Amino acid sequence: MTELQPYKISVPEDALKDLQQRLALTKLPAQLESDKQDLWDFGTPVKDVHRLVEYWKNGFDWRKAEAKLNELPQFQTQIEVDGFGSLNIHYVHQINTNKNAIPLLFSHGWPGSFIEVTKLLPLLKGDENSPAFHIVAPSLPNFGFSSGVTRRGFGLAQYAEVLNKLMLKLGYDQYVTQGGDWGFWITRVIGWLYPQHCHASHINMVLSRPPKFASNPWLALRHTLLPYSSREKQGIERSEWFAREGFGYNKLQSTKPQTIGTALEDSPAALLSWIYEKLHDWTDSYPWTDDEILTWISIYWFSAAGPSASARIYYESMHACPINGKSLEEMLGYLPHVKLGIAHLPREITIVPSSWAAVLGDVVRESEHASGGHFAAWEVPHVIAEDLQAMFRRDGPCYRAVTGRDGY
Repeated sequence: MTELQPYKISVPEDALKDLQQRLALTKLPAQLESDKQDLWDFGTPVKDVHRLVEYWKNGFDWRKAEAKLNELPQFQTQIEVDGFGSLNIHYVHQINTNKNAIPLLFSHGWPGSFIEVTKLLPLLKGDENSPAFHIVAPSLPNFGFSSGVTRRGFGLAQYAEVLNKLMLKLGYDQYVTQGGDWGFWITRVIGWLYPQHCHASHINMVLSRPPKFASNPWLALRHTLLPYSSREKQGIERSEWFAREGFGYNKLQSTKPQTIGTALEDSPAALLSWIYEKLHDWTDSYPWTDDEILTWISIYWFSAAGPSASARIYYESMHACPINGKSLEEMLGYLPHVKLGIAHLPREITIVPSSWAAVLGDVVRESEHASGGHFAAWEVPHVIAEDLQAMFRRDGPCYRAVTGRDGY
C-alpha cells in the first residue's frame, strides 16, 4: 500500500470471542486493607477492576464503540523508515474546507491513543474570528492500528521520522505540532531534526531542568532571585509525588518491557488494571465513564501490534543512540527556530516553574490553568484549543508561521 486509503476499524469476531473467554477466566488478587479511605494508594482497587471486568464481559458493547470511532475521518498509508522497512500507519485526518487552514500534527503518548484528538476536532475548524486547522492525528507505530516494530532500535528519531514523512506525504511541507506525554518528546525531536518543516509547537506536558548560569544566565538569575509562585510550589509537590509514588511503571517499561508485556498481552484484566490506574491518578478528578475507560483500553487490547508493543517506546527511548549527536537530556536544551506554546495544568504528572520552561526555546505563549491533568485534549480540550487559537490568530505570535497559510 503506497496510496492514502480510507480506514475503518473492524475487529474480527474471533478476537471478541477470545476476549470474552479470557475475561471469564479472570482471577483477581485480594485487596490490601488500609485504615485510610483511599485504596488507590496501593494501585487500582480490586473492586474497580472487578466491576470493569464484569462490565467488559457482560455489558460493554465494543461494536457500538467501534462504530463511534469510525465516525472519525480515518486513513492508512505506508511509510518507509530508514533501516526498518515499510510500516502501515493509521491516522485521523480532518481536512478543513478553508484553503488557508494550518496543518496541525497531534501526537499522543502512553496510555493514550489517537482517540484523544476527538474532542479537539470540532473546536479547531475555525471561523472569521479564529484560525482554521487541518488536523492529523496518527496512531504511533506500536500503538493503535499502526504497525508494530519488533526489531531493536526503533526510538524517538524513528517515531519523529514516521510523523514527519506522513505530513510530507499528505502535502504539508510546513506544519505545526501539539503533544503531551510521548507527544512532548516526539514533537520536540521533530523540531530538532526537521525545523524546515516544523515551525511551531504547543505542549501540555513540560519536562525541563533548572536554568544554568553557563547557558542561560538571565533565566538562572531569575530562578535564583525570584520566589516560586503558588502554582509553581504546588507543581513541584505534584512532581515530587509522581517521582516518589507514580513512577514505577516507567522504571519497568524502560528497563524490562518484555516482562510486563507478557501480562499485558495475555490478560485483559492486567491491561485494564495497569492502564486504569493512570487514567485515575493522572487526571484532575475527570468523571470517567465505564464506557470511556473500556473504549480506551480496548484500543490497546485490539491494537494491530498487540497490547504489549506500546511499552517498548520507554526502553528504546532510554537506550537509544544520540539523535544528531544529542542525548535525551540535551534534547531539553534551547530549541531554536521553533516557536513554543506551553500549557501548565495542575494535575499533570510533571510540572515545572516558568523559569525552567523558558529553557526549552522561544516561548511565545505560556498559559496557567485552574484545572486539567495529563490527558488535556480529552479532559479540557478547550484549554488546548484556546492556546492554539491564541498562538495562530491574526494578532498572535505565530500568525503566518506556516508560509502561505494564515488560518483564515
